[in-house]
Amino acid sequence: MPDNTETSTNEQILSELKKISGYLEPKPAPPPPKGMKNEFVDFISKYKVMGLAVAFILGVYVGAVVQSLAKDLILPAIGLAFPGLGNLATYSYGPIRGQMFMIGDFLSSVITFIIVAFVIFIIVKLTTKVGIE
Repeated sequence: MPDNTETSTNEQILSELKKISGYLEPKPAPPPPKGMKNEFVDFISKYKVMGLAVAFILGVYVGAVVQSLAKDLILPAIGLAFPGLGNLATYSYGPIRGQMFMIGDFLSSVITFIIVAFVIFIIVKLTTKVGIE
């Protein structure tokens, strides 16, 4: 038969475990806001729509800047590096049975994609380092 101190200790442990289990129970979801205006404000804040819109707009313009960097500066530099190539974007192969293959336009798109992906990688790396996610 357990003594009183052991029973008292067991009751204290049981009491603490009941408190902890109370903290772990999920809280009921708050009721949805009433009224169209309140629902709209809740939607905007819940899904961070403004942040997504700003990120999208900035992404479009950063992409345009990087695309201009690739097409206006890097591709002409590649053309200078390879004499006789000229403007890489206008390089073509053919005609083969009457068809021209515009290889230069495809290559300039690939180079632009690689540059955009690298710039986005650097931006994500820097913002993660600063603590912005």
